[in-house]
Amino acid sequence: MDQTTQTQQKTKFPVYVITGAGLLTAVAVVLQFVQIPMPFLIPSFIKFDASDLPALVGSFAYGPVVGIIIEFLKNLIHYLTASSSGFVGPLSNFLLGAVFAGVAGLFYIRKKNKKNAIIGAFAGAVAMALLSVPINHFIVYPFYYQFMKEEVVLAQYQAILPSMKSVLQCLFVFNMPFTLAKGVACALITMIIYKPISPLLKWDFKNKKNERP
Repeated sequence: MDQTTQTQQKTKFPVYVITGAGLLTAVAVVLQFVQIPMPFLIPSFIKFDASDLPALVGSFAYGPVVGIIIEFLKNLIHYLTASSSGFVGPLSNFLLGAVFAGVAGLFYIRKKNKKNAIIGAFAGAVAMALLSVPINHFIVYPFYYQFMKEEVVLAQYQAILPSMKSVLQCLFVFNMPFTLAKGVACALITMIIYKPISPLLKWDFKNKKNERP
């Protein structure tokens, strides 16, 4: 990519990026509706979904900023249309997803090859898992406590593992491994699908050419 093209992309998003990001956002919204409870592994108010996958793909295809934007739009739409937990669920999903897509995209944008894609995806998953503890403890769960008392939240974890003494302990024992597994799953799927769909995401329909290698 020449310097002129890079300068243009710093000032605005080309049409093919906007189109691709919109498509990925739509896929992410659909995936966010497919939430799988895992009651024997984590409390029922936390469910598995693969909606971070399109944001990771977008971060690789268009850069980390676009990946974060996809996370934001996905959660905004979910909050306005379908959230059963008010803004708390979408807030948590956005903060953690933004870490995942942002870190992965930053690694990949430095040198775009398979090795950096793998490192970036798994680094993003690890960062998301590690930061899930302070994000949940200091930001997300205090909002939860406005609707569900801390003792009730703790009791849901204790129903799975009675030895838990505090919600903070639960975040380390339950949430962090769960978040890591979710990130790794999205990373593995992205490694499989990214190369086949990459040409479509980078196709400029207006000029009928691929804009990026």
